[in-house]
Amino acid sequence: MSNVLEQKKQIVQEIADKFKESQSSVVVDYRGLDVAQVTELRKQLREEGIEFHVYKNTMTRRAVETAELDGLNDVLTGPNAIAFGKDDVVAPARILNNFAKENEELEIKGGVIEGEVVTLEQIKELADLPNYEGMVSMLLSVLQAPIRNLAYAVKSVADKEEEEQGA
Repeated sequence: MSNVLEQKKQIVQEIADKFKESQSSVVVDYRGLDVAQVTELRKQLREEGIEFHVYKNTMTRRAVETAELDGLNDVLTGPNAIAFGKDDVVAPARILNNFAKENEELEIKGGVIEGEVVTLEQIKELADLPNYEGMVSMLLSVLQAPIRNLAYAVKSVADKEEEEQGA
């Protein structure tokens, strides 16, 4: 009996550590998905380096208390799976949101972003953000705009002077 209890404590600690180490974690209800759909979802998540696990709610609740994320207890009803993203904050929300659009059976319930419990609406807002590379390219285009505009102005002045000298 104590061996089983020790194993459960280890699982609770493992879940709590995953919540603490992850940049973002998203809780979903996967009821209604068939094996092929779950396999496809796991594949998409794995390609982005995201862990996807199904745990018993009682163990997850204890882990949430250990990690001091008590606000997450409200969404831990029914069959749940949790996606843990360590590298990219946006990736779990984006992948799960896109998958939920194509597969109505998948329901996003809530999650944790950088140690703060968030709602479904906040996860959907995060999912609509571009990934890291997209944000960097947007930033670079914003930074290049003034220089590009200056170059166009200098070129138009040079073209105008050329026309005046040629006439």
